[in-house]
Amino acid sequence: MNANIGTLDRALRLVASLLLAGTGAALASSGWAIAALAIGAVMGLTAVVGVCPAYTLLGIDTRGRRVRAS
Repeated sequence: MNANIGTLDRALRLVASLLLAGTGAALASSGWAIAALAIGAVMGLTAVVGVCPAYTLLGIDTRGRRVRAS
C-alpha cells in the first residue's frame, strides 16, 4: 500500500492516539475505556505506518504531493 498520510496528519493522529490511550487507561475497565484504547491503537498504528485504509477507500491523500506540469 502506498503512504497516504501527510506529516501534519501523522502528528495529529499520534497526539490524538496518545490522548485516547491515556484516557482509556485512566478509565480502567469501562466499555468506554476499551473503545478509547482500541481507537487510540488504530490511530497510533496508522500514524506510525503512514497508511490509512479508510483514506484509501475514499481516495484521500494528505501527503501534499505536487503534480508536475508537462
